[in-house]
Amino acid sequence: MASFSDLSVETQTRRFNSAWIEFALAVGAFGVGAGEFASMGVLPNVAQGLGITEPQAGHMISAYALGVVVGAPVIAVISAKMARRTLLLWLMVVFALGNAASALAGNYPSLVGFRFLAGLPHGTYFGVAFLVAAGMAEPNRRAQAVGRVMLGITLATLVGSPVATWLGQALGWRLAFTAVGAIGALTALLIWIFLPLDKMQPGASPLRELGALKRKQVWLTLAIPAIGLGGMFAVYSYIASTLTQLSGFSPAFVPVALVLFGIGMNVGNVVGSRLADKALMPTIGGMLVWVSAVMALYWLTASNPWMVSLCIFLIGCNFAICPAVQTRLMDVAGDAQTLAAALNHSAFNIANALGAWLGGVAIAAGFGWASTGWVGAVLALGGLAVFLVSWAQERADRSGTDPEPVAAA
Repeated sequence: MASFSDLSVETQTRRFNSAWIEFALAVGAFGVGAGEFASMGVLPNVAQGLGITEPQAGHMISAYALGVVVGAPVIAVISAKMARRTLLLWLMVVFALGNAASALAGNYPSLVGFRFLAGLPHGTYFGVAFLVAAGMAEPNRRAQAVGRVMLGITLATLVGSPVATWLGQALGWRLAFTAVGAIGALTALLIWIFLPLDKMQPGASPLRELGALKRKQVWLTLAIPAIGLGGMFAVYSYIASTLTQLSGFSPAFVPVALVLFGIGMNVGNVVGSRLADKALMPTIGGMLVWVSAVMALYWLTASNPWMVSLCIFLIGCNFAICPAVQTRLMDVAGDAQTLAAALNHSAFNIANALGAWLGGVAIAAGFGWASTGWVGAVLALGGLAVFLVSWAQERADRSGTDPEPVAAA
């Protein structure tokens, strides 16, 4: 496994280079995030352009998500002996080609196939990018390094996705995918320029990466966001209908609400990464309590325009848990960090699917649009229960034996 922590350069030079490396990785995160969400914004345009129904066009979103779920573990395992710089370059090349091909797709089957291709690098790119950033940082600032790369995701939600959607609606959906592909190509160039070629650690192999699946703490840590953050996606999935049919807003306010959510994500990312570096486990546990409380508040006040606006911002702040969970995975994965880090994005896709499904079940059962709030509160408490089991198990293990050393990122 590669290590960036022992670069033989002066401290100031290393910090300067690290900043450029983090910038390059964040640009890639911005492109991947914008590409994922822009597909939703240009869905009607794609349907009209290809002469298909919107539900059929929606299959391109499912195909992308399937690519994320399949690609994350498979690529992480088969690339175990590859230098991280080389791996990141190839991942961005595939991402750029997948989006460029999507822009050129002439029919429905080819578009679905190209969106699957574009989704394959998603999880592994984020996992490896976070490991590289954390490996360059001082031990007590790893979460902040992860958070700086994550800013690409949160800024994509706030700026990238709306701009890509606007391009698609105003100038054609093909241009939206072209722009995302161009960002992928730019990221590959930045990585090629700024990342040094890293050395491989003896013993790296697909079998060693698969060893992550034998670690109980890896599974428990992955289960925390898969369950605990499902509510965030439950609310987000039905936010437009909730605002227009319950809160009394016009459809024109929905984009404003999404901006509030995006601002909350950025604030949460910055604050959460700093808290995680000070106290990792208390940050995860405290954030799950926070998520549950905010979701309950949303459920109780969704009919009030002012309060629901505040809650949407606060729900975006739930993203604060993400740098902490990603850093926790580095601590518990031992010498199989690439697979564990990549699987974290599969866990978030599970949270997305679980939250949207349970929110829809509650609404269909007649509990109303605000019911996504209490669905989220219950899921957050479920994530908290998993966290408490994980923490108790870790403390029990440490009381009996010495902690297992964590491999360098």
